[in-house]
Amino acid sequence: MASISCLLPPELRNGLPVSLQSQWDDLCQAHQEEAVNSFRINPKKPFRSTDGLAQVPWCQYGYYLPERPSYVADPLWHAGAYYVQEASSMFLEQAILQHADFNEPKFVLDLCAAPGGKSTLMSSILGEDDLLVSNEVIQSRVGVLNENAVKWGSINHWVCQNDPAQFGRTPDMFNVVLVDAPCSGSGLFRKLPEYQQEWSNQLVHLCAERQKEFYTIVCLHCQITAC
Repeated sequence: MASISCLLPPELRNGLPVSLQSQWDDLCQAHQEEAVNSFRINPKKPFRSTDGLAQVPWCQYGYYLPERPSYVADPLWHAGAYYVQEASSMFLEQAILQHADFNEPKFVLDLCAAPGGKSTLMSSILGEDDLLVSNEVIQSRVGVLNENAVKWGSINHWVCQNDPAQFGRTPDMFNVVLVDAPCSGSGLFRKLPEYQQEWSNQLVHLCAERQKEFYTIVCLHCQITAC
């Protein structure tokens, strides 16, 4: 069967394992389809009815939408009643529920937290005696992280901007460390097609070096690591 037209970077195909080379056409076809829309409600704030919406199977607060609405025109979005998030990112809930010890207080460090999707999800499943620290190393991204944390409205959620190495001074403080390490963005090709033009092998290697720095800090802290 002839290959379909594909706008994905050729370098991406060359870097795939041999076992996935035969699925290249399927990958190209998937990226030509419309992106799936999903969101996650805030359990601490009222929300309009979710009747008729399909629930994300792995997240108790996640739902799919048949089409993408204008979120910026919705007062409930501005009030933090829900967060727009990819359904795949919501799988974090299962990682925490299946591995964290809920018989003791949890001190959670989200090491590279902006814009705040995974942090607000963590906030929704943590208890009042738990602590969540959301860190973002890039100063320009701290503002949106703080805004989303404030809108979500949890009093045991703190935002900071530190180099990951600085957390090496507190090796016994956190019993859960969450790392969504900087990556090349290939998972966003369908949602943000312009990322296809920015992707390169050089970017992949740069992100790999950054990830090594983050995981060094994780090894100092974690009993549990969700990535």
